Amino acid sequence: MKGEAYIPKLKSNEDMQSDLLENWFSNKKGSHMHYTKLPHSTLEVSKICLGTMTFGQQNTCDDACSQLDYALERGVNFIDTAEVYPIPPSPETQGKTEEFIGHWLEKSGKREKIVLATKVAGPVNAGPRNPLQIRENMALDHRNIHQAIDDSLARLKTDYIDLYQIHWPQRQTNCFGTLNYPELPEKEEVTLIETLEAMTDLVRAGKIRYIGVSNETPWGVMTYLRLAEKHDLPRIVTIQNPYNLLNRSFEIGLSEISHFEGVKLLAYSPLAFGILSGKYLDGAKPEGARCTRFERFKRYFTPQGIKATEAYIQLARDYQLDPAQMALAFVNQRSFVGSNIIGATTLAQLKTNIDSIDITLSDELIGKIDEIATTYSNPCP
Repeated sequence: MKGEAYIPKLKSNEDMQSDLLENWFSNKKGSHMHYTKLPHSTLEVSKICLGTMTFGQQNTCDDACSQLDYALERGVNFIDTAEVYPIPPSPETQGKTEEFIGHWLEKSGKREKIVLATKVAGPVNAGPRNPLQIRENMALDHRNIHQAIDDSLARLKTDYIDLYQIHWPQRQTNCFGTLNYPELPEKEEVTLIETLEAMTDLVRAGKIRYIGVSNETPWGVMTYLRLAEKHDLPRIVTIQNPYNLLNRSFEIGLSEISHFEGVKLLAYSPLAFGILSGKYLDGAKPEGARCTRFERFKRYFTPQGIKATEAYIQLARDYQLDPAQMALAFVNQRSFVGSNIIGATTLAQLKTNIDSIDITLSDELIGKIDEIATTYSNPCP
């Protein structure tokens, strides 16, 4: 657009919450959810997935149930969680997210209406900062994986998981914001074939339907696929990695694997911890917001990341779009994305995020996004 940028007047959270509650059941008629058939599976998942890592920390059980009810009303049938949730992890809250979902499943009786995904945590020395020691030995071996699934099933109050994912690899990798390649030992204590065989046991026992990986590399994905083919074991069907306007590193290597091998991306952090909504611009620290409450979420506040964010926010305003919805719509439109994992602390945020399904970015706007991406190339990997 030419001339002065148009800056839309956005409603306050309180106003949006009020509007949302008044139109609870009519909202679902306002948009049409899209669905993806995951290759090499029978799973058909909504393009928007409800991420739940705030359940048990920022959200109460009542909040969680309200979000789950609303998401289902809007056509979201895909729910993602993990044994280590909520985040940030702590011994006091670990497992509460799954417990809240289990409470909702038991109360609502809607287990068969959703595709339920959870994850087994990897070793503490290979995972994120300040990891949580859930078991004495958290290797991705037979004993740990079997114990993890049984504990998750008990908390979730279900007898099977639709998609069970390795939360992060056994080995050291450059994930969770680590850019440079780490020094690796000559031999891993637990090999990928051992992990895959343990997951196979769960499939054959009927405890899980399909398997996936998370925070993986091109080498890891291709090795899992090669081992499955060679030994006639279950094939991984998804990879859950970060993907957003500030971190498009998935496009380097993994997107090609996704395209040719049919392993769809489940994109997490599509709003970069909320940074791409614009609410943290100019050093703002909104009360109760995740990055205000928790110091650990600094990944997207690099100097280049802040400059890129400013450019994307201005671009959204130029096109009279809500910045968060533009960022989410970009992810929704990527051909390699199977589902876009959104999270919210309020129903108002959840409504706005789900509404992104109705927005289609033009080729012209995508071109301008790519121009910014060239200027600020993956500032927050």
